[in-house]
Amino acid sequence: MALDAETLQQLLDTVRRFVTERCVPIEGKVADDDKVPDEIIAEMRSLGLFGLSVPEEYGGLGLSMTEEVKVMFELGQTSPAFRSVIGTNVGIGSQGVVMFGTEQQKREWLPKLASGEVTASFALTEPGAGSDAASLKVQARRYGDHYVINGTKRYITNANRARMFTLMARTDPGKRGASGVTAFIVPATTPGISVGRPERKMGQQGAHISDVVFQDVRIPAECRLGEEGEGFKVAMQVLDRGRLHISAVCVGVAERLIREALNYARTREQFGQPIAEFQLIQGMLADCRTEAYAARCMVLDAAAKRDAGINVTMEASCTKYFASEMVGRVADRAVQIFGGAGYIADYGIERFYRDVRIFRIYEGTSQIQQLVIARNMLKSD
Repeated sequence: MALDAETLQQLLDTVRRFVTERCVPIEGKVADDDKVPDEIIAEMRSLGLFGLSVPEEYGGLGLSMTEEVKVMFELGQTSPAFRSVIGTNVGIGSQGVVMFGTEQQKREWLPKLASGEVTASFALTEPGAGSDAASLKVQARRYGDHYVINGTKRYITNANRARMFTLMARTDPGKRGASGVTAFIVPATTPGISVGRPERKMGQQGAHISDVVFQDVRIPAECRLGEEGEGFKVAMQVLDRGRLHISAVCVGVAERLIREALNYARTREQFGQPIAEFQLIQGMLADCRTEAYAARCMVLDAAAKRDAGINVTMEASCTKYFASEMVGRVADRAVQIFGGAGYIADYGIERFYRDVRIFRIYEGTSQIQQLVIARNMLKSD
């Protein structure tokens, strides 16, 4: 159920203050330490940010897609590492349970996810299966009332903090492609699970990804999400929402970068005047604003359609493709406007330039989005 306008505005104002007063001042420290402070995570829990998309009956805020993206417009205006803390609980880690979980599964996990007591991770990618998600090889063999899981997942966000994995595994090795894949809820404390060290990355320090190894991991059949063979369906429906969420974050980051670039252009003087007076600088600023505005409109339109019950697989891919590519161009122009100052660490622009590069890769690469869009076009009437 959607929030009333006043309550939603109060939430947005609260998140805006949290970003401005608590997150922005420590962006550099988070990057240097490669860690979001525990007290910040505790504040995110108290604000209810872990439970944005979890239904109210299970302890969350139960936001609509439109409301969620508006919150992400705000939270996106700081280092993406902060958003990553809650991202898997709000999106890909929890939504499989929301959409396909049994009542028992929902009551067991969703309140803990909503409160932030439990962090969830979405375990899909493997060493040999990234964009080609249907080729995954991690196996879950059934033995009576249990499954035994073996294999390795790669680049799993928040795996080092996770207490629950939404896992995609192959239950029927005789079937190739998506039809043999099944989804599971796997408690991280289950014997046989080991998590690798967080990877060193180009950007988004403070947000962690790791390998997860499953060695003879035994889970009861009640941990299955949906029916056998429905795993790819679970993953794709989760990703529709996740792509809109990430698109909104891209818009937020772009708006932050535009604001920083505009302020710098107004104060930096060359040839006796602010560089904002130069038409070529104005052209870059105008291009940034135009593209960010277009992306914001796309996100809101696709979110409204999803809230109306319309299948938005193509629109979600269009939006994610455009927004993630857009924020990369905005970051590049911001570095150019800052000039030499944009290339050094003091201003933080180079950090954002590195941070946004991943948006074109996770939740489906730009090339995967192109394929989804084109295939939906070709099969439409």
